[in-house]
Amino acid sequence: MIQLLRVSAEHADFRALIKLLDKDLWNRYPDTQQFFDAHNQVKLEANAVVAYLDDRPVGCGCYREMSDEYTVEIKRMFVKEEARGRGIAKRIVKELEQWAAEEGKREALLETGTGQPEAISLYKKLGYVRVANYGPYIGSEESVCMGKKLV
Repeated sequence: MIQLLRVSAEHADFRALIKLLDKDLWNRYPDTQQFFDAHNQVKLEANAVVAYLDDRPVGCGCYREMSDEYTVEIKRMFVKEEARGRGIAKRIVKELEQWAAEEGKREALLETGTGQPEAISLYKKLGYVRVANYGPYIGSEESVCMGKKLV
């Protein structure tokens, strides 16, 4: 059974999962991940979700507020390889969107990379569309920025 838990970014299971995410990203982007690491830091006030499969933490994601008070950025999406293909990432994104909407947010942005075609496909299925690269991702050929209206 899959369960989702809303947590703070300091939650131990969330922190353990993003360590696995970082390892995965270094494998996918060995030449450029050092640049992206600086932008992947999660502040403790970020809202996070941890997914559990049979009481084991298997996936996570979070969002943080952007400079626009109505926009959030979805970050640190990850599902362990052995738990993929069960719709867990989709459920995490939808939970993050719902949480953000409950807080009055109207739009979600995210950045993923060309080396993550499965993520790009998921976000498209969830209604995200490509937007101009924003912030630190401007000029990055590996970055794929996407957005979606929440309300």
